[in-house]
Order: sequence, then C-alpha cells, then structure tokens
Amino acid sequence: MERRKFVKDTALAAAAFSIIPSVRLMANEDKKVKLALIGVGLRGQAHLNNLLRRNDVDVIAICDIDERMLGMATDIIKKSGKPMPQIFKGDPHAYRKLLELKNIDGIVIATPWEWHTPMIIDSLQAGIKYVGTEVVLGITLDDHWKVVHEAEKQKANVMMLENACYFRDVLAVLNMVRQNVFGEIIHLQAGYQHDLRGVKFNNGIDPYDSGVEFGEKGFSEARWRTNHSVHRNGDLYPTHGVGPVATMIDINKGNRFLSLNSFATKSRGLHDYIVKKGGENHPNAKVKFKLGDIVTTQINCANGETIFLQHDTNLPRPYSLGYRVQGTKGLWMQVNHSIYIEDISPKHHEWDDEKAWLEKYDHPLWKRWANKDTESAAGHGGIDFFVLHGFVEALKRRLSTPLDVYDAAAWSAITPLSETSIELGNETVDFPDFTSGQWMYRKNNFCINDEY
Repeated sequence: MERRKFVKDTALAAAAFSIIPSVRLMANEDKKVKLALIGVGLRGQAHLNNLLRRNDVDVIAICDIDERMLGMATDIIKKSGKPMPQIFKGDPHAYRKLLELKNIDGIVIATPWEWHTPMIIDSLQAGIKYVGTEVVLGITLDDHWKVVHEAEKQKANVMMLENACYFRDVLAVLNMVRQNVFGEIIHLQAGYQHDLRGVKFNNGIDPYDSGVEFGEKGFSEARWRTNHSVHRNGDLYPTHGVGPVATMIDINKGNRFLSLNSFATKSRGLHDYIVKKGGENHPNAKVKFKLGDIVTTQINCANGETIFLQHDTNLPRPYSLGYRVQGTKGLWMQVNHSIYIEDISPKHHEWDDEKAWLEKYDHPLWKRWANKDTESAAGHGGIDFFVLHGFVEALKRRLSTPLDVYDAAAWSAITPLSETSIELGNETVDFPDFTSGQWMYRKNNFCINDEY
C-alpha cells in the first residue's frame, strides 16, 4: 500500500467500527490481555485501531509526545466505544511512567527508530514479558546485542512486527516451499523499493506529498526519518524484504546468515526532489544526503543459499518488494506475477500466471481468517491484522511469539552491517550469530497452521 493512502485508510478504518464486526474467533476469547502503546503516530494509530477491534484486548495506556497525534488517537478510541486508556505525554521519557503500571501484559512500540532499543530494554526491565516493536530493532550492532541479551536475561519475548511476512502471496509461496514445489531453494531476492520522497519531505502539516521540509519543520516521518538519509549510507529498511524470504530458508532455525557485502550508488534523488518542488534556492537544497539512491546487499547463508536485497527509496518508481524465490525445480517472480515449474508448467521456458498457483497453495492462515472486512479495515490489505494477531495470541497462550528476538536481530542487523561494508569499500563482513549456536537445533514453526 502507498503510504500517502495511509491517513485516508486509517480514517476509513476508524469509521468502520459501526459496520465491521469485531474479531470473535480467537482462542480463549474470555481471557483479555492488557496492552499499552508507546507511540501513537500514524503507524501506532493503525495498531491501535486493530487492537481496539479485538474483544480479547484492553488498551489500558498510550503514550506520545505529539499532541496532534494524541488527539487523532483519542478520536479513534472514542469512535470505538472502548474506555479511554491512561495517557502519558510531554516528556520524551514519559513512557517510563507508563511502564510503572503494574497490570500491563504487553507493550507495542511504534516510535522513531532511534528510540526502539531503549524502549524495548526499559520495557523488559520493567518486567513485561511480551514486547512488540515496529521495525527496526536498533541503530547500531551493539543495540541488537543489547536487546538479545536483555530478552534472554528476562526470559521475555520481543517480536518485531514485520507485517510483510504475512502477505497472502508470501505465505502461499512459503507453503509451496514447504511442499517442495520449487525443489531445493538456491537463491532469493527481495527489497524495499518504494518512492519515499513524499514521505521524507512535507509542509509540516500534511504528512505526504506536500512540501520539502524535514526535521523540526516536518511532520510525522519527515520529522525524524529523513535525518537518517542525511547521515547514514546503507540498507536502512531491510526487514520487509528479508523477513519473508528468511522464513522460507529457516534462518535461525537450521540455517543462518554468514556474511554480507553492500554497495551504494551516488546520491541524487532527494536533492533533485527538493529543487523540483521547492526551488534551487530553498535552504534544504544545500543539504548533502549521505544515503545512496540505491543500495544493494548480498548475503551468504550457512546452507548455501544466497540472498540479494535492494533498498531503493529516493527515486521515482512504483512500489515493489521484488520477491524472487528460486529452487532446483523452478521459481516465483513477484514483479511479473509469474511462476515457472519445470515439467509442470504447460509451456517450456514460458511463465505461468501466478494466480492459479497461489490459489492452490493458499496458506491455511489466510483461508481461515481472511475476509473483505479483515482486508479492508485491518491495514495494508490485512497483514497488519495477522502480525498483531500472532503477537496477541502468543501472549494469551503464554507461548513464544511467531517471530522472536533472534529473527528481529538478524533481519535488522543488516542495516549496520551494510553501513560497515560500504564504509570499508564494499568489503564482505561476517554476520554475528545472535543465537550463540542454537540455530542448529531450533525448529521453524512460523505459520505452520491456521491459528496464528
């Protein structure tokens, strides 16, 4: 989904409370969990909307330092008919007051990237055993190790809310991989290929496609996200791409990332956008952006597969995550919506349309839970429902979350590792083993049935 549609979709979702039934088919529906949200900006509001629709969740507290975002969030709560939660605001560390509440079962974090690590660690040290965080896990490699060690120390669950793992086509292809349709997997490709120029800049009032301001003069993501493009050069957002393909080749569960190298092009797109929209005399036209317009990363895996990732957010282009899953028998290419399986596809060396294949191998999770209400109201075509559903159901059952802290660390650590590789002249760098050797013995139980 294009981000510029997000505000409209969120508003529609909030209005849909009166016509869309709440989710009623959950396990132990009579058992409610008490959740708190740190960050109710536009992304946090999407999570808030989905949680309010569940009969097995009570949202008991929210926190944000932006009064406008808090106002939008409280409007969503009022329309839901649910009780107003406690509100924590003002100080950037107001969330620590929220963490002093004694009845929180789980936390959902949707704040700027640089706050994720301290907020996760503070939540864990407050005794909370289930933390769901928006991507990414941290900024530095050390951030990732800190979160892993604290989660292990507290015997707690940290789940990165990577919704891309739940796309319907992705889960159907995961089903095909597990049924050996593609044979032994050899190579995978993915990426975050999304024109974010209208997200990284705005007029300080409207979040998308509205101006060329950022930082203190920007609103929403333009206020914080764009500065990462000024100061950093690497794959800044790898998890939408790598998460789904990692589940297909058992990363951290019988397989692991061994090493990577990254390359970055020159930086032109953001400067050109400022000049085009704001004029060559606009103050931001003097800003030097460090982020290359296209960053490519290659990953080598313990079981012999390779992964190719692309980060492409500064140039004009249609949205695409660019998945490719290729094995000894054939492959799936998401960009052309096609599949080819040797000796089964009707024409030699010609693509099949993916539709019939994806319908045949539709994942049980989607077969059970998907409907027009879920897909239209739950965000991003339904995947926001599924990722929160997995988090909540695991919490209710006191089981491990479907995506764990080792997944979060491995997928997110691609960012600082890619920065290091580029800084070292595209040198191949070793990938840390966040599981400390346990990857050889762990089992891949992600989405193995229709429950969560």
